[in-house]
Amino acid sequence: MEILRLIIGYAFLLAGLILFIIEIAGVFKLDYALNRMHAAAIGDSFALALSMIGLIIINGINFVSFKLLLVLVFMWFSSPAASHLIARLEVETTDKKDKFRKVEK
Repeated sequence: MEILRLIIGYAFLLAGLILFIIEIAGVFKLDYALNRMHAAAIGDSFALALSMIGLIIINGINFVSFKLLLVLVFMWFSSPAASHLIARLEVETTDKKDKFRKVEK
């Protein structure tokens, strides 16, 4: 039973790591600020959730797992609100004509 718990936990951690790598690639490759924020939000919500669930499964049921769960709940509530406020600021401060202009590299 211990081996099965470790395999499932490591599978969740690996899935979270893959999503974090996709998030990093999206943040650096996408040109428009809102697209980059969307890529970052995927990592903040889904990749972090998979990683924390994997750590909770590996750790078992104890006080540390409860603290990891609290971190996950806090991130689920705070990250979308912060991303929304940053996106709203980006939309309101960007000129209409420059909104879809390609960034010169």
